[in-house]
Amino acid sequence: MTTFLPTTDGPGGTPAPRAVLLDMDGTLVDTENLWWDAEVAVFAGLGHALADHHRAVVSGGPMGRVGRHLIEATGAAITLEELGPLINAAFLTRLGDGFELMPGARRLLDELTGQGVPTALVSASDRAVVDVVSTVLGRESFTLTVAGNDLRRNKPHPDPYLAAARGLGVAPEECVAVEDTLTGVAAAEAAGCQVVVVPSVVPIPPAHRRSVVASLTEVDLRYLRGLWPAARAGEPAGPL
Repeated sequence: MTTFLPTTDGPGGTPAPRAVLLDMDGTLVDTENLWWDAEVAVFAGLGHALADHHRAVVSGGPMGRVGRHLIEATGAAITLEELGPLINAAFLTRLGDGFELMPGARRLLDELTGQGVPTALVSASDRAVVDVVSTVLGRESFTLTVAGNDLRRNKPHPDPYLAAARGLGVAPEECVAVEDTLTGVAAAEAAGCQVVVVPSVVPIPPAHRRSVVASLTEVDLRYLRGLWPAARAGEPAGPL
């Protein structure tokens, strides 16, 4: 892995990024399959089989968008207000059976905590889900958490990332957001964050202020600092 020399782009010489904002499902924890299994099970109980192609559409989505899409796609006789709690309950049941962290997630969280970098967990999932997962990951790993139902607008709107940056007292432009889906990337980019993408369900290409990695094993604090222009102007530090 190629990393870059640290830079000091932040106010008062604070190294950039001044904060790291991390998505949860599919980014830190291997739960995208659990969400899909929960959705499939709930709709099976309603008498409908979910086709696999719907998975790419609902991946990373807030419950409102996921529910509306699946109800329209299947014609299920259920309201969005009734569906959300059913899917959340099915998902929480699966969480209770255990889940895995994504490769490199534990090391990255520990490094950020050890280096005193402010972090936020920014998820489209409901608060009940975020609280369960963040407890397993360790509450000390996050300066704050933002759940999908904490705000009026969820991803792909920028509101969750704007709220996280505001809560940490930093500008979104001084933050790196780590995401795995197009929905999350759209939210982070609309907020003005630098973005690192670890695609989980569908491929996502690199773009301006967006880098793409195969897994979090490629990401450390030096890599994140190397995303800033002043660091890129320097010589690569070489493989770790």
